[in-house]
Amino acid sequence: MPVVEVQGLHKRYGDKVAVDDVSFSVEKGEIFGILGPNGAGKTTTVECIEGLRVPDRGKVSVLGMDPRTDRAGVTRKLGAQLQESQLPDKLRVGEAMELFASFYPDPADPEQLLETLGIADKRDTPFRKLSGGQKQRLSIALALVGNPEIAVLDELTTGLDPQARRDTWDLIEDVRDRGVTILLVTHFMEEAERLCDRLALIDRGRVVALDSPSGLVAKVDDEQRIRFRPSEPIAEDELLALPEVHSVTKSGSHLVVTGDGNALHAVTSLLARKHIVASELRLEQSTLDDAFLALTGRGLEAAEQGGN
Repeated sequence: MPVVEVQGLHKRYGDKVAVDDVSFSVEKGEIFGILGPNGAGKTTTVECIEGLRVPDRGKVSVLGMDPRTDRAGVTRKLGAQLQESQLPDKLRVGEAMELFASFYPDPADPEQLLETLGIADKRDTPFRKLSGGQKQRLSIALALVGNPEIAVLDELTTGLDPQARRDTWDLIEDVRDRGVTILLVTHFMEEAERLCDRLALIDRGRVVALDSPSGLVAKVDDEQRIRFRPSEPIAEDELLALPEVHSVTKSGSHLVVTGDGNALHAVTSLLARKHIVASELRLEQSTLDDAFLALTGRGLEAAEQGGN
């Protein structure tokens, strides 16, 4: 049985439909991503899962419980890091951990969590003096202190510098390795590709696609483009004779070879047999942003600017 199941979830605010009959399920032990632009309905969806909002219609099940009728039961099993989570400026890290641990009947060891997440040396530091990355680590620790089976992480890396974002990604993978199922809300394509086992791609409140990151990309374009500069000329006919190759074009001193998923191996093997070195070799493949464009008719950046 899925640990989270959403069926026909619908939520509107006045005349605006925020979530339009969304359905998906989350399996135990996976990192499941909800990906889409700001304003797409991602946060409203997870707030209904957490029991923070009541949907207008549809069903939500968390470990077999309804968040509307068993809020306390869901809270004991689901840890949440909210998109706009803030703590009092003067509250110290250790105090925050002890406070949140007191909410649960069987909490994790706060000190051990701080050690695991690399902020044990900040236990006496006030919240306002933490860096962005340290605040995110604390958010993860607070989401995990209740020993949840599921953790909801909403736009966890927004505002972080590239290194802090990658450090946070490592932490998320470590959390999954501890046996926690993760529901990750994000609008970062690279983050979704790196972390998620499966994705619900949401736009304008609707699920437009549901698959693994590679599966979503393959649905719109499963070709590889190999760009390189050969150390000496090679006849295009020889490359086109490879069954994995679909086309060959010239771009200045470079060749661009398009083919299926095995094209790279076929092309490099041919070049090796002919003792030709492929300089400046680059493999170009479609991305999640390309998939989003193909599925919605607009790129994610344009969707961010246009909203709903």
